[in-house]
Amino acid sequence: MPILTLNNISKKYGSLQALSDVSFSVPAGSVFGILGPNGSGKTTLLGIVTDVLKANSGSFQLFDKPPTAKERQQIGTLLETPNFYHYLSAYKNLEITATIKKHGKEDIDRVLKVTGLLNRKNDAFKTYSLGMKQRLAIANVLLGDPDVLILDEPTNGLDPAGIAEVRELIHQLSASGKTIILASHLLDEVEKVCTHVAILQTGKLLISGPVNEVIARNDFLEMAAADMNHLFQIMQAYPGCTAVDLLSNTLRAQFNIAIDPAAINRYCAEHNCWLTFLQVRKKSLETAFLEITNNPKA
Repeated sequence: MPILTLNNISKKYGSLQALSDVSFSVPAGSVFGILGPNGSGKTTLLGIVTDVLKANSGSFQLFDKPPTAKERQQIGTLLETPNFYHYLSAYKNLEITATIKKHGKEDIDRVLKVTGLLNRKNDAFKTYSLGMKQRLAIANVLLGDPDVLILDEPTNGLDPAGIAEVRELIHQLSASGKTIILASHLLDEVEKVCTHVAILQTGKLLISGPVNEVIARNDFLEMAAADMNHLFQIMQAYPGCTAVDLLSNTLRAQFNIAIDPAAINRYCAEHNCWLTFLQVRKKSLETAFLEITNNPKA
């Protein structure tokens, strides 16, 4: 059963089309990244799902049902960092939130332990590092033990250490059985923490699915030989070779099969072409992403 299913969601702000017929499903237990640059519609989409905003058209289901207050109670949301009191301790800040949300105070130690802050629970919020402050914000979301977490740019503004802390926490929460939906403009972070992804550009869905299928980074070969033109000709005929590009000093060959460097070296020798260079490389993450955003129909 999908946790969230979007059906042709559209949203306009005056003449600005923020979202245009966006449809995808979020599998239960996934870490689902909504990826796109600023202005792509990520926050608008999360606002609609959390009932902060209303769509102009389209619909969505939570837990395979039309959304009601009961379904939303199973979701913890972090759309912006809570306004914690800087001079109060982490425990006191969460105590205020628990009272507002009508959750018992007995849950506070649990969420502080989950986020790795239990030993600092009596320290003032102002003494926390950026990563710790963000982990406290996630602890705030975990009060009441929701099944689903919606996080908008959870690593935004953090230093590398803080990003690593939040990334590890997301892995731990996912391993505990939570479904996590997060929006991000950071391509590298989505690849590292997400199992599934939907890519938005100017309010339109380009593609969605498992990360390793959507952001495919197939291996390719860089090769060289004394006679580059001969190498070019024979690699065009190699079974499973889908593209051959002759660069300044090397040849780049792409394949739709697993690359076997030894077999390719042998193939070239059998065709009287002796390789002087052979290296398996992986397409950069940025290149894979640009191929999607520049040619979404490919």
